Amino acid sequence: MSDIQLTRIRAPFDDAVARSLKAGDSVLISGTILAARDAAHKKLVETLDRGEPLPADIRGAVVYYVGPTPAKPGQVIGAAGPTTAGRMDAYTPRLLHEGLKGMIGKGYRKPEVVEAMKKHGVPYLAAVGGAGALIARSIKKYTVLAYGELGPEALAAMEVEDFPAIVVIDCLGNDYYEAGQAPYRRL
Repeated sequence: MSDIQLTRIRAPFDDAVARSLKAGDSVLISGTILAARDAAHKKLVETLDRGEPLPADIRGAVVYYVGPTPAKPGQVIGAAGPTTAGRMDAYTPRLLHEGLKGMIGKGYRKPEVVEAMKKHGVPYLAAVGGAGALIARSIKKYTVLAYGELGPEALAAMEVEDFPAIVVIDCLGNDYYEAGQAPYRRL
């Protein structure tokens, strides 16, 4: 059994960090990431469609597809497990065009999203589904930025320290899900 190498990186991502990540890399992210699910993504794109400025600067931002549970007394946030990324696929290419530089979720992405990722140099990372309580320990601050009426689906900023993730699809379109399954496929 080989040792897993963890790379520590900071968010938001600049182009060099985004492009340095390779499918299969295990990372620990510290800094600021955004939290948003499909309802917030829809509102962001509607805002752009109206020609209005976004409520937060997403250039270089990393978004975590999460709808956290309520925090218990003394906690910053409740369980914060990843949401299925495919729910954001309809909105993702537009937000990548606007400068979004990283995404964290779970599950597969549509081919048109992967093409937009390659075009804009954006990686997609996965957080472990079912580990929401453990992931929440890495979230040090949670601040709603917009769409508070959406509750846990609001757009929020999260200060994180050593947030664990795995690069699933890198900027070149290399897919760790596919590579990991390949040795087990029968011809």
